[in-house]
Amino acid sequence: MVSSHPLVVRIQALARELGFSQIGIAGVDLSSAEDGLMQWLAHGFHGEMDYMAAHGTRRARPAELVPGTVSVITARMDYLPRDTDPDWQAIEFERLRWPGEAIVSVYARGRDYHKVLRNRLAKLAERIAQEVGPFGHRAFTDSAPVLEAELASRSGQGWRGKHTLVLDRNAGSMFFLGEIYVDMVLPESEPVSSHCGSCSACIDVCPTQAIVAPRRLDARRCISYLTIEHGGAIPVELRTLMGNRIYGCDDCQLICPWNKFAKKSSLPDFDAREGLTGRSLAELFAWTEEEFLRRTEGSPIRRIGHERWLRNIAVALGNALRAGEEGAREALVSRKDGASALVREHVEWALGTVASE
Repeated sequence: MVSSHPLVVRIQALARELGFSQIGIAGVDLSSAEDGLMQWLAHGFHGEMDYMAAHGTRRARPAELVPGTVSVITARMDYLPRDTDPDWQAIEFERLRWPGEAIVSVYARGRDYHKVLRNRLAKLAERIAQEVGPFGHRAFTDSAPVLEAELASRSGQGWRGKHTLVLDRNAGSMFFLGEIYVDMVLPESEPVSSHCGSCSACIDVCPTQAIVAPRRLDARRCISYLTIEHGGAIPVELRTLMGNRIYGCDDCQLICPWNKFAKKSSLPDFDAREGLTGRSLAELFAWTEEEFLRRTEGSPIRRIGHERWLRNIAVALGNALRAGEEGAREALVSRKDGASALVREHVEWALGTVASE
C-alpha cells in the first residue's frame, strides 16, 4: 500500500524512522460496522469486558470520541523478537508439547507494547506538526473505544482473518496496531482483498473452539481472555484445554500460513525478557508478589496481578500433573495453604483432577 499524496508519503517516511512498518489512512464513517459490533455484544461474546458494551456504538464513531476528527492515521508495528528463528512457528508449537514449561504469548515476552506504541505515536504526531504546523490529534493503542481492526483493514493494513486479527500478505499478523485521530483531511488508503480462501486452520486449531464462525470470536472461551481479562474462576470445563498456556494464546497465529512472512521487529523493546521464556511452571509458581512485580516491571503481564498469575499457573500445573510432569504436585502443594481463595480453589482442582481419574 503506497500513497502518492506528498504529506502521506512524508508521514510514512517519518513513521519508518520510528520503527513503524506501515502507515494507512482511514475515514471516520464506520457505520457499516455498527451492526456487527452490536450483534457481537448482544450475544455476550465480550464476556466480562464491560467497557466494550459501555461505549457501544461510540467505538464506530471516531468523531464522537474525539470531536473534530475527520481522518484516522493507522500505524502497524511488527513485534517478533529480533532473534526469532526462521522456523519459529514449529518451535512454538513444539514448546506447547512440553507440559512443564510455562508458555507466555510471544507479544508479551518483551516490553509493554502500550508504552512503546504510545510514545512513538506521540513522537510521530510531533514530527507531523513540524511539517504542517499545529493540528488537533489524539493517539491510541488498544487503550480506548476504538475499532482498531476495522480501521486497520479499511486503511489497507490488511484484511480481517477468520481469527478476527488483521492479516497482511507480506507480514502475517504478528504486529501491533495504533491510531492517531486527526482533524485534517487526508486521502483514504485503498483496502486490500481477503486472502484466507477456504482455509480454516485457525478455527480448527483453537484449543477451546472460541472462534465460533469466520471472524466471530466468543471471548468467553478464548484462552487469551481467560488468562488476562477474566478476573474470577476459570470455567472448569475449559481448564484442561488450556494446557501450559499461562498468559495469552498464539495458536491461531502459529497455524496461519501467512505468518511464515511475519517480520522481526527492528526494536529491542520486544526482545524476550529473561524469566518469561523457557521457564518451568514450578519456577514461576514460586514467585512471591514482590518478585512478580519486579520481574514484570514494564511488561504487559503486570496488569493481571500476582493472584491471576498464580491462578493461571495452577491450572497449567494441574494439566502438567495429569501428563505425569515431575515436580508439578510438589509445586501445587506449596501453595495449598496461605493462598487466596481464588488461587486455592484452582490449586485444589489441579490436585484433585488427578486423584479423581
